[in-house]
This record gives sequence, structure tokens and C-alpha cells, in this order.
Amino acid sequence: MKIVASDTGGAVLDEEYNPLGLIATAAVYVEKPYITAKKSIVKYGDPFDYDLSGRKAIKDEVLLAIQLARETKADVIHLDSTLGGLPLRQLDKPTIEALRISERGKRIWLELGKELQPIAKKFWEETGVEILTIGKESTIVRIAEIFAGIYSAKWGIEYAMKKGHVRIGLPRYMEVKILSDKILGKSLDPKEGGLYGELPINFDEKLNWELYPNPVARTFMVLEITSRR
Repeated sequence: MKIVASDTGGAVLDEEYNPLGLIATAAVYVEKPYITAKKSIVKYGDPFDYDLSGRKAIKDEVLLAIQLARETKADVIHLDSTLGGLPLRQLDKPTIEALRISERGKRIWLELGKELQPIAKKFWEETGVEILTIGKESTIVRIAEIFAGIYSAKWGIEYAMKKGHVRIGLPRYMEVKILSDKILGKSLDPKEGGLYGELPINFDEKLNWELYPNPVARTFMVLEITSRR
């Protein structure tokens, strides 16, 4: 099975290690043996002016996943929303109101569904590809999460080159290494079977980087990048 998934992750942190806003939405195309992406694409947000309610992230994830699925002829899309694995095209108002989720979650999806459900239905009619609300149960969503962290690291390198310093909170249970020609991201969860991802870069040797645990958010690592210029 050929699967596309998407996720949003990586956050700029303030001096108290609180997230200001999210950085990257990544979509990945994954084939067997399902441990990394064969292809990935990204959409960067503005972490200094970001809607942390989740609405923007979900919309970006759906649209980016559809774009990549069209390019790769994927069999199915996994969405990082845990709604029982229901197809997005079926999330009309009565279905959303019957879901066993929080009232806040229902309000968000009642708003999003008006726009995204017709898009998903049209995409399914054209391709036969379902967009499943499978959430964190999907290994492919987890790979997308790792790539969102790697793309956030890439964004951080470019930002530090311009502004001098940035502190990035990576997605849960992952680490990154910045090498001379690539960024390597790996899962730190031994139960995940070695999930990883990498992106090519040209690393500026005038930058220092440091990876360490987030002191106020257990299971999350911080990537701090500083210019030596």
C-alpha cells in the first residue's frame, strides 16, 4: 500500500520554553517497509503570527496531503486527526455532532467541515482515494511528524543565519542531527522500529547547534541554533 500522511510540528520557543507558534506542515509519501518517506513536501507557517487553535494546521495538512497524493498516485491519505478513522468526505454536521470528542473539538470540526468535507468528497470522486481521520495510530502520520521536525530544523538554520539565534521545540520523542550535507531526524521511541527522515542541506559552519531536553515539557527535545558571526 502506498500512503500519504501529513502533520504540523516544530515550534519557536520563548525564553521560558513556551511555544509561540508552529513552523512546518509536512506531507510524506511512504511505501513498504514504512520507516521513512520516499518523497516529502512542506508548507511553512509564520510561527510569530500563528493560529494555535488547530484550525490552520488541519486545513494546511489536508490540502498539502491532497497535493502530494495527486503527484504520487497514493492509495490512501492518513490525516492527523483522531476521529475513529472515518473518511473526511463523510464528516457532515450530523456525523460530527455524534462523535465522542470534546465540545471544543466539535466546534472546530463543524467549522472546518463546511470547507474540507466537500474538498475531500470531490477528491474521492475524482481519484477513489480516501482521506482517513486515523490520527496518531498511523505510523505514516508519525513519519510526517518527524519530517515536520526536520523541516523545522531547516527553517531554524535559515532563520539563525539572518537573525542570529533561534530556539525550536521539536515534536515528541525525536532528535535531529545537523551534518554538513543533511539534517537527520530519528524517533527516540524504541517501540517505533527505527523511523527516521533526512533532508539535504548546505550547512553554514558559522552556526552552532545544540540539542537538549525541554526542561518544561517532558519527552520533547529543544534544538538551539546560534550564529558565530
